[in-house]
Amino acid sequence: MQKQIVPDIVQPTDVAAVTKDDTIFKAAEIMRGKRIAAVIVVDDAGHLTGIVTERDIVFRAVAGGLNVATAKVSEIMTANPDTLAPTDSAFDALELMQTRNYRHLPVVSDRKCIAVVSIRDLFASVKTTLEENIRETEAFVFGDRYGA
Repeated sequence: MQKQIVPDIVQPTDVAAVTKDDTIFKAAEIMRGKRIAAVIVVDDAGHLTGIVTERDIVFRAVAGGLNVATAKVSEIMTANPDTLAPTDSAFDALELMQTRNYRHLPVVSDRKCIAVVSIRDLFASVKTTLEENIRETEAFVFGDRYGA
């Protein structure tokens, strides 16, 4: 059975968010405080409008010469990012991440971000599935289930 993003990979959560008018520094502070690598950008209604990752801060802001204390999130965010639905499969998420070179994808339901799935989340899930498959195969090959 294919694993779905929610609830098999991640659980709905109160996702860390900023607005497009917040400073890049504020986004970085939130990421540091929560030990996360991405924050979502929302509008006044709480609807997803973008995403900012640690790579955006490093490559677009710091290396781009922006003053992170005054520059706005809107200057570096990825607007209208690709998203996943809670019922999307882990395979679909991995394929999208691989083809588009993403490390984080927002999971959206009713235009609101309910989770962010990372490549690490997906790796952990795939690793567990592969280990289970290996155990099943070994049990079959070495007779634990012979004749069952």
